[in-house]
Amino acid sequence: MRVIAGTYRSRQLKSLKGLALRPTSDRLRETLFNVISGRIAGSRFLDVFAGTGAVGIEALSRGAAEAVFIENHPPAAALIKKNLDSLGISSDARVLTMDALRALERLASPKSAASKIFDAIFLDPPYAAMEDYRRVLSFLGASPLLAEGGLVIAEHRRSFELPESAGNLQSFRVLRQGDASLTFYRFACSTPSNDASGE
Repeated sequence: MRVIAGTYRSRQLKSLKGLALRPTSDRLRETLFNVISGRIAGSRFLDVFAGTGAVGIEALSRGAAEAVFIENHPPAAALIKKNLDSLGISSDARVLTMDALRALERLASPKSAASKIFDAIFLDPPYAAMEDYRRVLSFLGASPLLAEGGLVIAEHRRSFELPESAGNLQSFRVLRQGDASLTFYRFACSTPSNDASGE
């Protein structure tokens, strides 16, 4: 597993052995960032169910100003920190080791110093955890965490269709690659010209 492009291009990232982690493949990650490349420079990126941290690290490599990683499994959260350390990334990244919904509530709290909005939110729960998709999308669809014109992108099993809407979020694009799919959401009030490429 490697960083595909940008500052840390071709640098290797570590994964956990003997654990049922399913990192986003290099090919799917490349497809994702080809689509959203125009939105990454200077952005704030949120990687939910971050696993190895590969997606958020890719965003930082391509010029994101900040990435926040949410990962509930302590060994995986420790791995994200090791991957960040190996690349010399410190001030531009935060790792929250807690349940996804609790972490999102914390980030969205007006009392929190971390209460900021994100330009892109990526979520990749275990494929079988259908309830995690529902509860996180529902929360994001009602929360202030997504910037105007921002995107929520969910990776999921190709055979599993996500809801077309979740609160104020509306799906507008699905990309399929192998056994995986990426579903893109934006606020329902967004204008039709506000596409995933940012052009």
